[in-house]
Amino acid sequence: MRTLVTGGAGFIGSNLVDALVARGDDVLVLDDLSTGRERNLEAAIGSGARLVRCDLVDAERVTAEATGFGPDAVFHLAAQADVRKAVADPALDARVNVIGTVNLLEAARAAGGAPVVYAATGGAVYGEGEGAELPFPEAAPARPGTGYGASKLAGEIYVGLYRRLHGMAGVSLRFANVYGPRQDPHGEAGVVAIFCGRLLAGEAPTVYGDGRQTRDYVYVDDVVDALLRSAGAVTGPGTAPEGPLNIGTGVEASVLDLLDVLLPLAPQPVEPAFEPGRTGEVQHVSIDPALAGEVLGWAPRVSLEEGLRRTLDSVREPAP
Repeated sequence: MRTLVTGGAGFIGSNLVDALVARGDDVLVLDDLSTGRERNLEAAIGSGARLVRCDLVDAERVTAEATGFGPDAVFHLAAQADVRKAVADPALDARVNVIGTVNLLEAARAAGGAPVVYAATGGAVYGEGEGAELPFPEAAPARPGTGYGASKLAGEIYVGLYRRLHGMAGVSLRFANVYGPRQDPHGEAGVVAIFCGRLLAGEAPTVYGDGRQTRDYVYVDDVVDALLRSAGAVTGPGTAPEGPLNIGTGVEASVLDLLDVLLPLAPQPVEPAFEPGRTGEVQHVSIDPALAGEVLGWAPRVSLEEGLRRTLDSVREPAP
């Protein structure tokens, strides 16, 4: 199977590429390497995957690469995913996440209408869950509180449009807070990896507010499983799922819950440092994965405790 992956040098994308290569796919990765890292793909490239440095805003280049490759399926994971950057420069966020998605869909259409699995977002689309009934189902109103959530929601709409207008199979997966190996411990996003990096350096992890704000944390291997199942659903016999589908655990975990697991695993005793809460931060969110279970036969399998241990180990001993 010929598979195109955008954002394949990133955290989630590179884990997906490894799984695709392992099952024998011919894989082409398009990534501008603005946040992705070529080293994430060293093993995959050694096994035959190809990486092309490409900005999805460049429509002609994206179409040329897609039509030259002729994919049987497309996974669209490339995105501007920094919420603070989206607030500071909403036009950039829209160019990458909206125009880039339209360009990718057009390229897939030009390449024969290859089905597209689109990586959307859960918490950023549903917005604040405080006072709401959690976990959010897919039928809950979309109330994004940031430009990032709005731009990713727009991508979902375009996937649906191309399904109706051009008959292109596609599905949108609304991810919860994904964590695991290859998430950047030195970045601005990804609290689990950041905590792991600081603990292993003997530094205090920073907690904003009281630490009781909650998220739905889903391990990257479970997300890769959902992606693979989704591609099978849209390319296989029968009716493709209309989507969107929530990919999460349905369970809230607080920042303090993360530290309860991680602090005892640190190489030396460290106490968290508390800072004032950040304005506009969502306090509570979790998403209901029941529909993904019905449509894809998918369920999260890695517990938070096990996933946190694996992530800490991966930061301690990064893969060669």
